[in-house]
Amino acid sequence: MMKNSVKLKGRLKTYMQSSLYLGLLLVAVDILIYMIDYRAGLVLSGFIIFYIAIILSMMFYNKPVIMNELVSFATQYGQIQRRLLRDLELPHALLDDAGKIIWTNIAFEKVVHQEKGYRKSVTSLFPSITKDKLPGMNGEDEVEFDLEYESGNYVAKLKKISLKEMAENSDIIEAKGYNGYLIALYLFDETALKIALKEVDDQSLAVGLIYLDNYDEALESVEEVRRSLLIALIDRKVNKYIASMDGICKKLEKDKYFVIMRKEAALQLQENRFDLLEDVKTVNIGNEMAVTLSIGMGLDGLSYTQNYEFARNAIDIALGRGGDQAVVKMPVNVVYYGGKSQQVEKSTRVKARVKAHALKEIISVKDEVYVMGHRLGDVDSFGASVGIYRVAKALDKKAHIILNDVTSSMQPMVEMFRHNDEYEDDMIISNAQALEMAGSNAVLVVVDVNKPSITECPELLKRCKSVVVLDHHRQGAEIIENATLSYIEAYASSACEMVSEILQYISDNLKLRPEEADCMYSGIMIDTNNFMTKTGVRTFEAAAFLRRNGADVTRVRKLFRDDAAEYKAKADAVSQAEIYREAYAISVCTGEDVASPTVVGAQAANELLNIKGIKASFILTPYNGIIYISARSIDEVNVQVIMERMGGGGHLNIAGAQIENGSVEEGIVAIKRTLDAMIEEGELEA
Repeated sequence: MMKNSVKLKGRLKTYMQSSLYLGLLLVAVDILIYMIDYRAGLVLSGFIIFYIAIILSMMFYNKPVIMNELVSFATQYGQIQRRLLRDLELPHALLDDAGKIIWTNIAFEKVVHQEKGYRKSVTSLFPSITKDKLPGMNGEDEVEFDLEYESGNYVAKLKKISLKEMAENSDIIEAKGYNGYLIALYLFDETALKIALKEVDDQSLAVGLIYLDNYDEALESVEEVRRSLLIALIDRKVNKYIASMDGICKKLEKDKYFVIMRKEAALQLQENRFDLLEDVKTVNIGNEMAVTLSIGMGLDGLSYTQNYEFARNAIDIALGRGGDQAVVKMPVNVVYYGGKSQQVEKSTRVKARVKAHALKEIISVKDEVYVMGHRLGDVDSFGASVGIYRVAKALDKKAHIILNDVTSSMQPMVEMFRHNDEYEDDMIISNAQALEMAGSNAVLVVVDVNKPSITECPELLKRCKSVVVLDHHRQGAEIIENATLSYIEAYASSACEMVSEILQYISDNLKLRPEEADCMYSGIMIDTNNFMTKTGVRTFEAAAFLRRNGADVTRVRKLFRDDAAEYKAKADAVSQAEIYREAYAISVCTGEDVASPTVVGAQAANELLNIKGIKASFILTPYNGIIYISARSIDEVNVQVIMERMGGGGHLNIAGAQIENGSVEEGIVAIKRTLDAMIEEGELEA
């Protein structure tokens, strides 16, 4: 029965039957010879009978032997294949459709340090390869993973192997609707490649720029005969530090250094959190003011030129954020270090005069002026917008202020202009109106913000070819690019202070109206918390200028009186504050019956700083589906860096962030985690 069931097929069957076919051909030839010569035909007939008999007997008796030999060969061939797979130097394993290991080769067993017969899930060996990531589970037939196993780096390739055809040709099982499969797992060792690539990457060039923030001020604070010694000590400190990192430092100007080093050394600087920033402050030969540095580093650029451009952008960001910090710029992200010192206010207003003249020239050649602040505008942004409006009017230009949502704190000031016959009806317009009205020869002035995504009308930034930025917030990674004029001073108390200085250089006979002076004075007062924070000589000079132009302190105070609901909401937020780590106050401002809960939240954050021992305060305010975080500090903590880790930004003492698609509880947890992480990293003091 077995003999009849085993049959040859294909080319081997044709080859074995070829002798029989040849015998049939001889029969045909014999018939032809019979027609020619009868006796020759008889001789050939005898030969043919003998030939066919021999062939049939060989086929009958030798076929089982041949079949046995073929089966034996196939068996041995299968064993050889299996042995080759077992001995294959590429780590290889077979998994079932659930990820359970059903077969491994020797190389795989050596990698995972398991003996033959290991039958657990692949996740037990490689936790990152979970069941939902296997081929077949995620809709893909082949997937790849980068794995780190013990001290090696591997690329794991998993491929789906369908068993459908095998099942359909089987005589044992029914194959209809069968979709079973196995998963082949291959491990490619890339440890040596990763090490080589890392070595090459570590040797790549990193470019840096080091600027002395307060060079002139520091020299003025020491007697003249010792100034050269102070400069020499600073030069020695900087050069020695860079040389210890196997880098080269070249002094470009009296207060600027150019640095090149290997990327490995730059990473070491990052690991040390650029301790040169603190080290240089120890240089003291009687100077009343400590010297501070700003460092900009460029890494991972496609060329040396790009790394240099990264370094230039990084140093600009560091200076724009107030100095005394290091910024590392890479193609995909920007990292900040330091920034714990408040930037020193410049006593000279030369820069303000230069910027004012540049702004005057830009507006003079334009047909119309559009002014906008940040989304959910506050008193400072509106007051600065009113100041720029007056600049445009002094130059006989049509001007519009873009304002969408008006908060309760701004409502009294906005009403002073909307219902005033001295001002045009289109003085204050919305986004849609601005986009419709803006012509090709218009200039857009952005005040109190330098982050394009949170401006009142981001689309207008692309529409207007001329853009001017006036802001007092520290710069972050996201900036308004290609601005015609950018005036960002982190030491300024408010945007209204900056605009007040500009107004004094636009025209000799420029005169503000009382309501305009009130708005700008209000902006300074709110951003300085009634002249208690971030106030300098120039802040009071700007306030004095506004006072001379008709600003009335009593009127301004009446504008900002709270109603009963707002006062209760603020008191409730303060009373329920949680003191975290004995230094950080965290609370929530619900403001359900308040028109502008975010403003009340910011006021509550200021109030919490009056508690002894509080270094920083955080108020979370849910509003329109977004959690707004107001962060405040006095001098010990840089809340800007804390908020930047949560996607926000701001000032050293005043900052904020927004959480979308999250709850208040999640926001509190995020703040605590951020504080814990920064304390562990040494960024904050415990």
